[in-house]
Amino acid sequence: MLGIIILLVLSWLVLRYTVKQPICVLGFSPPGRRLVQLAAGFALAAVLCTAVQWSEIALTQKDWEVNAAYSIAQFGSVLWWNTKSVLFEELIFRGALLAVAIRLYGMRKGVLLSAAAFGIYHWFSYGVFGNLPVMAFVFLTTFAAGAAWAYAYARTGSIALAIGSHLGWNAANAVLFSEGPLGKQLMTTTEGAGYTPLTGIPSLLFFIASNAVLPAAVYLIAKRYSASSSVRE
Repeated sequence: MLGIIILLVLSWLVLRYTVKQPICVLGFSPPGRRLVQLAAGFALAAVLCTAVQWSEIALTQKDWEVNAAYSIAQFGSVLWWNTKSVLFEELIFRGALLAVAIRLYGMRKGVLLSAAAFGIYHWFSYGVFGNLPVMAFVFLTTFAAGAAWAYAYARTGSIALAIGSHLGWNAANAVLFSEGPLGKQLMTTTEGAGYTPLTGIPSLLFFIASNAVLPAAVYLIAKRYSASSSVRE
C-alpha cells in the first residue's frame, strides 16, 4: 500500500510541475460516474475471462474441481494482491505519464507510447527477456491490452474503466481459475485422461481470440464516449 501512496504523490508532482495540471485529471470525479465505470469494467472483464477459461476447458476436455479447502482469507488475500498489482501498473502506465504524453504529443502518440512501455515492462515482469519468440508474443498481447486501457483513459478522461477491467480480468484468472503465482484458489484444473491439447492453427486462433477479446471490448466501450469527455490534446 505504501508503494501506491508514493505513486500518487509522484503523480501529483509530475502533473503539477510538467503540464501544470491537478491530479484530478486522472479522473476521480464525479465519483458516482467513475464507480459505475469501474464496476462495469470489472464485471465485463470477469465475464469475458470466465468465458475464455471455460471455452478452453471445454475444447481441451480438462478435468476440473472446486477446491474444498478454499477459504475467505485466501479470497481476500488474492484479491488484495491483485488490486495492488493493478493499481501499481495503472498509475504508472495509464496515470500521470500518459496524461502528460497526451498533452505533449497528442492522443494517438500518447496511447501508443503508453502501450509500448507496457509491453516492454512485461518482458521483465514475466521474466522472458532474451527469448525472442516469447518476447514477441508477450509484447503483442500486452501492447494490445495497454493500448485499449490507454485509449479508455483518453476517451473517458478517467482511469476508472481501465482499473476496473484490468482488475476484473486478473482477479477472475487468479481467484476463480488459479492462474497466477499464488497457487490453488477456488477452482483447479488437471490434464486428465480425456485431455486433448490445442495444437497448430486451432491453438493459434484460440490464443489470438482469448487475448483480443478484452482489449476489443474495452475499445468499443471507450469509443462510445463523446469527444467532450475525452482528454484534451
